[in-house]
Amino acid sequence: MPASLFAYEWAVRLGAFAVVFVAMAWWELRLPRRPLTVGRRPRWSSNLGIVAIDSVLVRVLFPTAAVGVALICEARGWGLLPWLGMSYALATLLAVIVLDLAIYLQHALFHHVPMLWRLHRMHHADLDLDVTTGVRFHPIEILLSLLIKFAVVAAIGAPALAVLIFEVLLNATSMFNHSNVRMPPAVDAVVRWLVVTPDMHRVHHSIIRAETDSNFGFNFPWWDRLFGTYRPQPREGHDAMTIGIDAFRDPTELRLDRMLLQPFRNDGKGVKVG
Repeated sequence: MPASLFAYEWAVRLGAFAVVFVAMAWWELRLPRRPLTVGRRPRWSSNLGIVAIDSVLVRVLFPTAAVGVALICEARGWGLLPWLGMSYALATLLAVIVLDLAIYLQHALFHHVPMLWRLHRMHHADLDLDVTTGVRFHPIEILLSLLIKFAVVAAIGAPALAVLIFEVLLNATSMFNHSNVRMPPAVDAVVRWLVVTPDMHRVHHSIIRAETDSNFGFNFPWWDRLFGTYRPQPREGHDAMTIGIDAFRDPTELRLDRMLLQPFRNDGKGVKVG
């Protein structure tokens, strides 16, 4: 990717975000998968507020973002892929796949390490699942994720174009697979071999912990099948399943200030939630 394109990276990502967000929100209104238990009004302001905080924080602390790291590595020939001497097109394809595997492994790690789970559980504490849940992540988790991404990009020498493609895909598929949209079962059965579908990812947001610790993929669905973390359907069925975390059922937990402080608090019963 030419270095001059770096100046347009944020515009590309913002444009893709806006298009996918509007498309999924429209789909949710026309063909919802489940009735919302809390609704949009008390959730969307906080969930989108988190997006604004995350975006500003990343822009201030890491203005070059992952694409900037990739451009530096490209200029100096750093990383595994340049060392292997493969074509730019093949290196771009492999880098997207490796980055997706890294996100899968990171996601599983954030579920199984108690300190990391306290950060990630804010994402799971949403009482409904829709397009805004796909961008609801604690700012500290976002910063840690970005540092991990920097390390992977530098280690493999990912082309800057691959990083930009991956960032756009990750953002788009996260909004897609968190959306409250209805797909014909026959279509879902085919699509979930290519990309994580809303029905596949909804299992991951079940209140049942064994289901929460499954279906970690965001873009590609293959990692869950390969590593044995795939669950095709929730035990209670999609219509009857409960979304969220048992310790955070009070709607006041949907407030922005409560969301930001949640990793540092105990639950309402005084029991530490690790």
